[in-house]
Amino acid sequence: MIRRHITLSGSVQGVGLRYRAQYAAQKFGCTGWVRNEWDGSVTLEIQGEEESIDEVLLAIERGTYVRIENMRDKNIPVVEDERGFVTDEW
Repeated sequence: MIRRHITLSGSVQGVGLRYRAQYAAQKFGCTGWVRNEWDGSVTLEIQGEEESIDEVLLAIERGTYVRIENMRDKNIPVVEDERGFVTDEW
């Protein structure tokens, strides 16, 4: 089990990315959150097995109109007893 903090930039807002991320995270058994940022990027904190997180990211990238130009990510501490994956607003 790992947790990653990921920032995506490019054509990532207004294209259904957050809802696609939520659906894929639920499908692959991941928890965490996703939100739009004021600078036009999208931030995710996602937790699960590494292979499941990779599947979620692939599902996001396959999305219509989504164009990820840059992805920054780092491993962060796991959040114990987290349940679900939510979209968050500022």
